[in-house]
Amino acid sequence: MQRLAYENEKLARRSQGHNGEYFVVCTLYYTPKESGFTFERGFDATLITKPGLHGRTFPRDFLRSVKKEGFGRIVTPVNGRHYIRYNGGNSFAFASHPTGGGGVLVDRYSAAIRSSQGSLRHGAIVETSSPEVQKVFGSTRWKIMDTGGGLRRWQIDCYFGEDEPLGPGKLQGRPRATTFEYAYANARIIN
Repeated sequence: MQRLAYENEKLARRSQGHNGEYFVVCTLYYTPKESGFTFERGFDATLITKPGLHGRTFPRDFLRSVKKEGFGRIVTPVNGRHYIRYNGGNSFAFASHPTGGGGVLVDRYSAAIRSSQGSLRHGAIVETSSPEVQKVFGSTRWKIMDTGGGLRRWQIDCYFGEDEPLGPGKLQGRPRATTFEYAYANARIIN
C-alpha cells in the first residue's frame, strides 16, 4: 500500500496531475465451477443449503468461494440458470450470468475497483502496462464494470472467467489455470 500511495502521489504532483494515469496493483477474481469442489481434491464438499437456494444443496467450500467471488457456475442448471450469486448476508440466488454493475462480466476484459478514484471510475476503460498481467490474462485492456467491498484503493481486480479452483484453502480463491496473485502496473484511462 505504501508503494501505491507513493507512486500515485508522484503522479498527482505533476503539473497536469494524474491526467488519467495511475499506478495500480492488479489482482484476479473469477467464477468458480462447482465441479472442482470435490472431497478427492481436498475440499469440504459436504452438501449444504443456504437461504435463496430453495433447498438445493451445494458443496460447502463452493458456497464459500461464491461468497468471496460473487458468482459460481453450477453443475445442474435450475430453471435454465447456470449460476448462483451471493446476495449479501447469508443469502444466495440463481442467476443466468455472472454480472457486475455494468452488465454481464466478460472474461479477461471486465474489472472491479473499490470505488471511484478520480477518472478511475465505473465505466472507464483502462489500459495496463504489465508483462505479467498480459501473460496471465492475454489482455491489457479493462472496463471497470464492478465494485468489490474487499478491494483497496488503487487496486484493479481483473476478471479471469470461469474455472475450477486451484486447490483447497487459500488456493480456492484462484483459478486452476494460474498461480497469479498480483502485479503492479501503470494504468491509463483511454476513454
